[in-house]
Amino acid sequence: MDQKTSFLPPSPQSEQSRFNEVEKMGFLLLIVALTTTFGTAVPVGYTIGVVNAPAEYMRNWCNASFLERYGVTLTENSLDILWASIVSVFLIGGCAGSLGGAWIADNLGRKKSLLVCGVLFVIAAMFFIFCRMANSVEMLIIGRLIVGFASGLTTATLPMYLLELAPLALRGALGVFCSIGVTGGVVVGQVFSLQEIFGTDELWHWALSFYVVLVIVCFVAAPWWPESPKYLYLTANRKDDAKTVLLRLRGNDPNFVQYELEEMNQELVEKSDTRSVKSVISDPALLLPIVLVCALQGGQQLSGVNAVFYYSVSIFESAGLSSTNAKWANLGAGCLNLATAFFTPLLMKYVNRRPISLISCTGSGIFLFILTFVVNYINYASWMAYACITCVLLYIFFFQTGLGPIPFFIGSELCNVSHRAAIMSLGSLASWSGNFIVGISFPILQSFWGAWVFLPFVSTCIILVILIFFYLPETRGKQASEVALLISKGFRSKPRESA
Repeated sequence: MDQKTSFLPPSPQSEQSRFNEVEKMGFLLLIVALTTTFGTAVPVGYTIGVVNAPAEYMRNWCNASFLERYGVTLTENSLDILWASIVSVFLIGGCAGSLGGAWIADNLGRKKSLLVCGVLFVIAAMFFIFCRMANSVEMLIIGRLIVGFASGLTTATLPMYLLELAPLALRGALGVFCSIGVTGGVVVGQVFSLQEIFGTDELWHWALSFYVVLVIVCFVAAPWWPESPKYLYLTANRKDDAKTVLLRLRGNDPNFVQYELEEMNQELVEKSDTRSVKSVISDPALLLPIVLVCALQGGQQLSGVNAVFYYSVSIFESAGLSSTNAKWANLGAGCLNLATAFFTPLLMKYVNRRPISLISCTGSGIFLFILTFVVNYINYASWMAYACITCVLLYIFFFQTGLGPIPFFIGSELCNVSHRAAIMSLGSLASWSGNFIVGISFPILQSFWGAWVFLPFVSTCIILVILIFFYLPETRGKQASEVALLISKGFRSKPRESA
């Protein structure tokens, strides 16, 4: 029997049997998913959420450091520029890590890429700890740059790694682990930066670096992490090693492993050599996958989630909460974001990507639009403040059901292995660039436009709804090679008909 005739889809009965086997074989896969998520994705979110509460203490320290070391007292404007640099250098590092993610993932492997992330997280934590002892603002900036690079590399590599480890039935569930980790990390960072813990004038540097405990604990399990079988089989040409890894992951079931090996062999026949970012960008057949991945990852940031969290404290204050209680309420909104995220693995397992993405983008756009008008007229009626809080919470709910998790892993379901790393890196770059744009422009636009600053985010949601409706193919339960054919004709493709 030749390769083509042996690559047959299983019958419904055998498919159900395979699914049941997967349910019983998942212990190693679960351990790997949890330790890599807590060891890399959670620190990404942590570094995003930790800087807000102790910001004033850090600014004062920067001013005192410049006075002591250089005899210069910074003006308020100079201090604002310095603080903006400290915050934004993290995003610049994230862009660089995303862009370098393709080369690192394809040349070192998925597992070693995550090991690089862990080493960089530890190095950055050392810079945060010792910057206070050395009284060096430069060390703080370098630490933020390094942790940003590690974060960008993580978001480019971790979803790809987990999806390549997972069997077809569990790819959607494992694909959202990175999103959950980042979301949870933001909440953990907010908690540890509270004044009651590390958010004080004396302890803020410990707040910045405390994630390193989690990194060290989780990376104890790194020797047992397997390399991606797809990377071994299709990129590194180590087919025996790929089979060995699959036997570990699938409970030594030779029939199930043989099925996956035949899938990869078929993909090997269809694939070309591993592609660079430059060659991927210049390939017309990959235009639509690149647009979809970059639009979803960039749109995830440009849909206003960070801006909503930025603005939510003032909204809660307008409802009559004190400044302290408003910060706690903001933490509660973050917890709602995390609680919703915990349901997404189940959601991704049973619900198709297209409808949940459309519902998420539509709901997010609607409640952002309502929020714009309610905030603008908040002083006209007492109930408006509570309407604002409701809009914030509903926006967070709709965002996290689809627009939050799906962009992290959709590239792995749309793209073949040969160009997966390159396109995932471009998507991660779009995400970090969108984050940078929002972080730099939102405070400025808010001062000029007031509540109307949310309208560009509404426009992003509308554009995403149109793009998803016409061009995003359904990927749940399908092989990447099958999906890639549906969008290989650029904007002349009609994946909606197949869905």
